[in-house]
Order: sequence, then structure tokens, then C-alpha cells
Amino acid sequence: MKKIINLFKNPKVKMVIILSILLFIYTTICAFSYAQNISTDIASSVFRLHVLANSDSQEDQNLKYKVRDNLLAYMNEICKDCWAKQEAINLVEKNKDAFKQIALETIKNEGYSYDVNISIGNFEFPTKEYGDISLPAGFYDALRVEIGEAKGQNWWCVMFPPLCFVDISSGIVPDESKEQLESTLTEEEFALVSDHSDSEIQFKFKLLEFFNRNGLITAKK
Repeated sequence: MKKIINLFKNPKVKMVIILSILLFIYTTICAFSYAQNISTDIASSVFRLHVLANSDSQEDQNLKYKVRDNLLAYMNEICKDCWAKQEAINLVEKNKDAFKQIALETIKNEGYSYDVNISIGNFEFPTKEYGDISLPAGFYDALRVEIGEAKGQNWWCVMFPPLCFVDISSGIVPDESKEQLESTLTEEEFALVSDHSDSEIQFKFKLLEFFNRNGLITAKK
């Protein structure tokens, strides 16, 4: 113990320790700043869909997917010519009652009487993969659809750019959707969400996930 204490009294050792601590603090600040900026930029470029089932029963889960499919079909219809996130949000806001009516009619046609609550806001999302595109956890603008008691499992997707696809087993996002996403992100940001082969890109994505999952950054506006 005395040797350790005496070691710390050595001016050179003290200087090394101080410099190491300062370097660690500087690196952490830089990493945090990088993750904050990237997370905010990515979140500000997409508009998402969040559907909550009434319960976790198989029937309610199947109903959730039917509601999802019909909402996405309508979204693709009214937003097929959109090339800006805010334009898509404005159209959804303008047609919010139509979205609710579609959900209610789907539920009724399937033999249920659940009510539906629809809202547009900034909500928390986990890290999600959409085919060969991955989006980090964070807060994103989204259309939230709550079916009945909304106590069942969630379903997440990206309404703009349209990254949703029914055949998720194919693992392929349409090229046009990628082009829309790429046009709104920097080259590095697009690489972060689309390139899973580069080790440096993978590390940066994990860094982004770490800060988001631990609540250190939220990407809120």
C-alpha cells in the first residue's frame, strides 16, 4: 500500500494519471456529441408508424396486422408523391380522421368493436431493423394507433420514407425508399443505418445504441 501511495506522489505518475483522466473525459464528450448529432439527424428524417394491439391474444395480434396493412395501403396512396418528411406528416395530420375510420372499419369487418385512438407525436422507439436498414433507438415523430386497451405487443414501421414491407422475410427495402432516405441523410449517417459489413460503422452504430439505450440522449426536438 505504501508503495502505491509513494507511486502516486511521483510527479510524473500524477501527470500521466491526470492526462489519462482528461483524455477519457474529452473522448467521452466527443463520443456523446457525435451520437447526439447523428441520432437527432436520423430521427428528424423519418416518420414512423406505431400500432398497439388490444392484447397479446392471437386474435388481437392478427387484427393488429390487418389494421396495419390497411393503414399502410392508405398511407402509400396519399403520400406516394411525397419527397419530404414534413409533407408526409402534414398529409397524415390532414387525413387523421380518415386513418381512424379505416382502422375502425377494419376492426368492425373482422367482428370486433374496439375503439381506436390515433395521435401524432414524438415517441420512443427501440432499435429496429427493416430488412437491410437499421434505425437506432431514440425518439421519433410517429403516427400512433392504439387499438382497444392497447395492452398488446407493439408493431413499429417507417411510413416515410416507406420502409414498411409486408414480406419481411425478404429482408429487402425498395431502392426508391432507400434513395429517399439517403437524400435526407449525410453520407456517414446513411452508412450507419445501411452498411452492416464495415467494422468501423458497426462500432459507431453500437456507440449510438449505447447512449440511446441508457437514456443519455433522446433525439427529441
